[in-house]
Amino acid sequence: MKNNLQNYKAIIFDLTNLDDVYQFDSLVLQHKNLTVIDEITAQLTDLIAIRQIGQAATELTMKDLILKHLNGVKLSKYGNWAYYPWRETIVHVLPEQEFIEVKTNRNQNKITKAQQQLLGTKKVGVIGLSVGQSVATTIVMERSVGEIRLADFDNLDLSNCNRIRTSVSNIGVPKAIITAREIAELDPYLKVKIYTEGITEANITDFLTAGGALDLVIEECDSLDIKVLTRIKAQEHKIPLIMEMSDRGMIDVERYDLQEDYKMFHGALEGLDLSPEVLKNMNPQEKFQLLAKMVDINSVSKKMLESLPQIGVTIKTWPQLASAVVLGGGVSADVARRILLNEFTQSGRYYVDVENLISDNS
Repeated sequence: MKNNLQNYKAIIFDLTNLDDVYQFDSLVLQHKNLTVIDEITAQLTDLIAIRQIGQAATELTMKDLILKHLNGVKLSKYGNWAYYPWRETIVHVLPEQEFIEVKTNRNQNKITKAQQQLLGTKKVGVIGLSVGQSVATTIVMERSVGEIRLADFDNLDLSNCNRIRTSVSNIGVPKAIITAREIAELDPYLKVKIYTEGITEANITDFLTAGGALDLVIEECDSLDIKVLTRIKAQEHKIPLIMEMSDRGMIDVERYDLQEDYKMFHGALEGLDLSPEVLKNMNPQEKFQLLAKMVDINSVSKKMLESLPQIGVTIKTWPQLASAVVLGGGVSADVARRILLNEFTQSGRYYVDVENLISDNS
């Protein structure tokens, strides 16, 4: 099971359920190298300490309070056991709502309890999992969603490891699987759906709407035709879209939910033939010219400007640094959360340009 790429979700066992007990026991017997991590007492201590804040002092010890909370349930059977096949590891965790309560406690009150509950109902899709991996995992750490959909057709190459935080043991593994596994290890209860074929004309409607329409799509792919297609379909389904470029901290916000006729890329491509046939058959020079319009060639950094003409000539694709990708993940997660909470409603292009903000001339 360890190397099966279909395994990207935690398998949850509830040991108060007889069927789960049988499967759990079978798992332990079959896997002689299984790593078992049981720190449930530390998690219960955390939970009770949080709930004791602001309450009157009690003579009960923490051990007494834990026993009271267990209410007769054996410690080994309390909560759930999350099995990660790719690690051959099983972890004892609090039940879902208590897990969420403890995990999100330090969000307060930058995110209030009411806001956290609302965010737990939201669905977000991420297309492209280089920058997108940083965005997705940051959103999950804040638990700003209840469901996340991931799309990328590519497998991890060594050259991706300059900006994707992952092990070299994952080289050759689909990026969608890598990101989904990381999310499962951050939060075994979060709902994740993956599209290892990436986004296509055939599956984009499913990605955006199946099981309930997305509340936000985050587009971080390299393919120009998919960038355009995603915006056409997001507009059709009235789904807001954001994109972070990893250059000068640029982030695009396109509120197709609030402005039905909003022009993609803020009108920069008006009048161009954007049919799939044209986009797919562009030569490198035509792609460069279209990209230059998309990002506004006069607004990119000097080093990016020098690199763009070399894409497909001397370099494989546009350059990205880990520092910019991590920054983009944080900025995108912040903007995404505020969109989902209806705290930010504007479309536009924005910059968090670190080199400009922190420089010898600032």
